[in-house]
Amino acid sequence: MAYAVPLAVLPSSIWRLPAAFGDGRGLGERMYVVFLSVLSEVFAFAAIGLIAHWGEVFPRWIPFLRDRRVPRRVAVLLATIGAASLTLLFTLLFVVSEIRGTTVRGGALPADHPSRVGGWETAWFYLCYAPLTLWGPLLGVLTVAYGKRRSAAERAPATA
Repeated sequence: MAYAVPLAVLPSSIWRLPAAFGDGRGLGERMYVVFLSVLSEVFAFAAIGLIAHWGEVFPRWIPFLRDRRVPRRVAVLLATIGAASLTLLFTLLFVVSEIRGTTVRGGALPADHPSRVGGWETAWFYLCYAPLTLWGPLLGVLTVAYGKRRSAAERAPATA
């Protein structure tokens, strides 16, 4: 499930990239779109830390923290905030705004919005953005599993 998170985010990240290099875009807007896509994938990849060793012990390359245990409560709190925020934004608000035909902020969708254009462009938009609605719920399930696993490991007696 953890490996599914970056894969669920990837289609929307790729979908945005052609928009970065469309006509009429300034350098700042192009950099923003590329940065948003890359940052989304970095955050999505962080979900793998909930099943990987580096999610329990800080890697050696991190100064001052190397080889120390990742505080379970801090990791669970941050992942819970992330899961709740992503679920609200991409699952709940995205679905509600698409049903209502509005932007996430409640404004009217422009006529050239991909979900209103029709044809293959609308199908491509939904194909790329539908997996994004899974990001928050998947992260939520992973967070619960991580918390339970780490909690059980901390309670278990040490073997000699």
